[in-house]
Amino acid sequence: MINVSKFSFLSFDNKKFKCSIGKNGLTNNKMEGDLKTPMGKFKFIKCYYRSDRIKKPQTKLPCKKITKDIGWCDDSNSKYYNKEVKVSKKFSLEKLYRQDHVYDILIVLNYNSKPIIKGKGSAIFFHISKKNYTPTKGCVAVSRKLLLEILKKVKKNSIIKIG
Repeated sequence: MINVSKFSFLSFDNKKFKCSIGKNGLTNNKMEGDLKTPMGKFKFIKCYYRSDRIKKPQTKLPCKKITKDIGWCDDSNSKYYNKEVKVSKKFSLEKLYRQDHVYDILIVLNYNSKPIIKGKGSAIFFHISKKNYTPTKGCVAVSRKLLLEILKKVKKNSIIKIG
């Protein structure tokens, strides 16, 4: 199990690592746009990666290449809320193909997925942190090196505990 604390540390393999969490901390009542990271136990669902920047990660999780037309819907009014979508102007979304490197590798967590409750938060990922570990919009972020190491060891039933 991977544990994330409110003090921006992650425990993995009996070691502590720096991580980034939401700008406004952790919450038990996540709402879209609140800049908070949801607390709870979550499974790792799927890995996405930029094949133009990194080779396919070694992992037992399903993997998908990020292309310029992939996004994640964060529009509470859309039927596609909190799901992968093709980039469109029809609804609000987060583009997965970014100029910075934070989404070169990301793991989708099963937060607000079964059932999806509109407005309870979307696009909660485990991804690469910025160099100075600035806060996220609600995700958990770690170094690229650590994320690749974790990917090697996670299985479909692996859990990340936040809070």
